[in-house]
Amino acid sequence: MQKITRFLKPLRKISLSLVGGFTTAIIAAHPSEAVTITGVDFLGQSTFPTQTFFQETQLGGLSGITYDPAKNVYYSISDDRSQFNPARFYTLQIDISDGLEQGEVTPLEVTTLLNQNNQPFPALSLDPEGIALTSNGTVFISSEGDANQLINPFVNEFSLSGQQLKALPVPEKFFPTADKSSGIRNNLSFESLTLTPNQKYLFTATENALFQDGAAADINISSPSRILKYDLSAGKPVAEFLYVTEPVAAAPIPATDFKTNGLVDLLAVDDNTFLSLERSFSVGVGNTIKLFEVSLEKATDISNINSLSQIDIKSIKTAKKELLLDFSELKLTLDNIEGLTFGPDLADGRKSLIVVSDNNFSDTQFTQILAFGVKTRSPREVPEPSAIASFAFLALVGLQLKRRVHSS
Repeated sequence: MQKITRFLKPLRKISLSLVGGFTTAIIAAHPSEAVTITGVDFLGQSTFPTQTFFQETQLGGLSGITYDPAKNVYYSISDDRSQFNPARFYTLQIDISDGLEQGEVTPLEVTTLLNQNNQPFPALSLDPEGIALTSNGTVFISSEGDANQLINPFVNEFSLSGQQLKALPVPEKFFPTADKSSGIRNNLSFESLTLTPNQKYLFTATENALFQDGAAADINISSPSRILKYDLSAGKPVAEFLYVTEPVAAAPIPATDFKTNGLVDLLAVDDNTFLSLERSFSVGVGNTIKLFEVSLEKATDISNINSLSQIDIKSIKTAKKELLLDFSELKLTLDNIEGLTFGPDLADGRKSLIVVSDNNFSDTQFTQILAFGVKTRSPREVPEPSAIASFAFLALVGLQLKRRVHSS
């Protein structure tokens, strides 16, 4: 006991800079982790038949959705190319207070999109697919463009009343070309759109590979899609990442008929973690929908690589994917699911997740809204600096005491 007392007195004179350095080392050794999805539970569904009309528009083609927590409503973009009605998005009320049942999705308003001339978009001049709400009360909307008609894809900002406010620049490698040697494939372009929770970054992605990057998805063939990252403070793209889609899930019937698979939406969990939605369709078989958790933390920035076909793709670190849910487990008839968003937190603390389907305005399809509860694991808590300093102090006490005992 006397040895400990003699030791503690001089120990009080230990430099605070030493303890501060020890504290910094402990913090560095235990960085916070990204949010991780640990489970997805089905809550219910509600549907609309094709030929459902609202405010003199055909309600359908819902290919993207975003949640407005201030108003507790959702904005869902229709991919109508101004063919049936002018390009537009819908304001929806979705009641998930006790799961989701038929009749608990209510359209409240329809908003026509206006171009830079403050006019509705002309027919076939765009293909709106993704939508993301900003904290400023505006929405970004992505358009696939039209590769066959050489119409470029876009990512533009609109007011909630429909006026176009801003057009973000799109890298030239994405522009369609007449000889199809480079650029987007038709109907396989900017299907997705999401904002990070801190509102700093906006992400979109091609549904399948650019022509210069590789093949479209097929049976036993995956497709190298590009995820495009925008820094909104700079107003420009700052990085691109390689996301490899799954192959087409099943051969069509007959085998020569249409088939596809693609990345149809992204949803940011944090700056580097996302949910991704892939939709595979084969004639005679139907839709296969899969939800993945995606990390870009270690992915290679490929923005300076114009053509992935010209390099060894194995040298690139791709977005890391982990399957969270195969929708076939739900035992539901699935439509053309294409959009997802987080909704309000549930009573038990879980996040809610809403997905919507694009019925292609087809009489053989329907509009489908599904609701889920999402379990997450929060970042590891880092002790307060005062607590860490105490740990450091005790560690130093133990170390110095051990030395004094051995030297006695």
